[in-house]
Amino acid sequence: MARMMAFVVLLIPILITAGGIKLMRDSLFGILFNPFPFIWLQFTVGFVMFAAGLAFFAGFLLRRDRRKGRVQERFK
Repeated sequence: MARMMAFVVLLIPILITAGGIKLMRDSLFGILFNPFPFIWLQFTVGFVMFAAGLAFFAGFLLRRDRRKGRVQERFK
Protein backbone atom coordinates (compact mmCIF):
# COMPACT_ATOMS: atom_id res chain seq x y z
CA MET A 1 0.00 0.00 0.00
CA ALA A 2 2.87 2.40 0.74
CA ARG A 3 4.31 1.87 -2.73
CA MET A 4 0.95 2.63 -4.26
CA MET A 5 0.69 5.90 -2.34
CA ALA A 6 4.24 6.84 -3.39
CA PHE A 7 3.26 6.16 -6.99
CA VAL A 8 0.21 8.41 -6.70
CA VAL A 9 2.28 11.16 -5.06
CA LEU A 10 4.71 11.04 -7.99
CA LEU A 11 2.00 10.69 -10.62
CA ILE A 12 0.40 14.06 -9.85
CA PRO A 13 3.54 16.19 -10.53
CA ILE A 14 4.27 14.13 -13.64
CA LEU A 15 0.80 14.95 -14.99
CA ILE A 16 1.29 18.63 -14.15
CA THR A 17 4.63 18.58 -15.98
CA ALA A 18 3.04 16.93 -19.02
CA GLY A 19 0.28 19.55 -19.04
CA GLY A 20 2.90 22.29 -18.93
CA ILE A 21 4.74 20.78 -21.88
CA LYS A 22 1.47 20.61 -23.82
CA LEU A 23 0.65 24.26 -23.10
CA MET A 24 4.12 25.38 -24.18
CA ARG A 25 3.98 23.28 -27.35
CA ASP A 26 0.56 24.61 -28.29
CA SER A 27 1.78 28.16 -27.68
CA LEU A 28 4.65 27.67 -30.08
CA PHE A 29 2.23 26.44 -32.77
CA GLY A 30 -0.18 29.32 -32.12
CA ILE A 31 -3.04 27.31 -30.59
CA LEU A 32 -4.73 29.39 -27.90
CA PHE A 33 -6.94 27.77 -25.26
CA ASN A 34 -10.03 29.44 -23.80
CA PRO A 35 -8.93 30.52 -20.28
CA PHE A 36 -5.85 32.34 -21.64
CA PRO A 37 -6.29 35.69 -23.40
CA PHE A 38 -2.71 35.82 -24.78
CA ILE A 39 -0.34 33.22 -26.18
CA TRP A 40 2.56 34.52 -24.12
CA LEU A 41 0.50 34.04 -20.93
CA GLN A 42 -0.32 30.47 -21.95
CA PHE A 43 3.38 29.78 -22.54
CA THR A 44 4.32 31.31 -19.19
CA VAL A 45 1.75 29.23 -17.29
CA GLY A 46 2.96 26.13 -19.13
CA PHE A 47 6.56 26.88 -18.21
CA VAL A 48 5.66 27.40 -14.55
CA MET A 49 3.74 24.11 -14.51
CA PHE A 50 6.68 22.33 -16.13
CA ALA A 51 9.22 23.82 -13.73
CA ALA A 52 7.09 23.10 -10.65
CA GLY A 53 6.51 19.47 -11.60
CA LEU A 54 10.17 18.92 -12.44
CA ALA A 55 11.32 20.59 -9.21
CA PHE A 56 8.99 18.43 -7.12
CA PHE A 57 10.21 15.25 -8.78
CA ALA A 58 13.88 16.26 -8.42
CA GLY A 59 13.37 17.17 -4.77
CA PHE A 60 11.69 13.83 -4.13
CA LEU A 61 14.65 11.96 -5.63
CA LEU A 62 17.20 14.06 -3.74
CA ARG A 63 15.41 13.48 -0.43
CA ARG A 64 15.21 9.74 -1.07
CA ASP A 65 18.89 9.53 -1.98
CA ARG A 66 19.90 11.60 1.08
CA ARG A 67 18.12 9.14 3.37
CA LYS A 68 19.92 6.21 1.72
CA GLY A 69 23.32 7.95 1.78
CA ARG A 70 23.80 7.98 -2.00
CA VAL A 71 24.58 11.66 -2.51
CA GLN A 72 27.88 13.48 -2.68
CA GLU A 73 29.12 15.51 0.28
CA ARG A 74 28.10 18.84 -1.24
CA PHE A 75 24.41 17.81 -1.30
CA LYS A 76 24.22 16.65 2.32
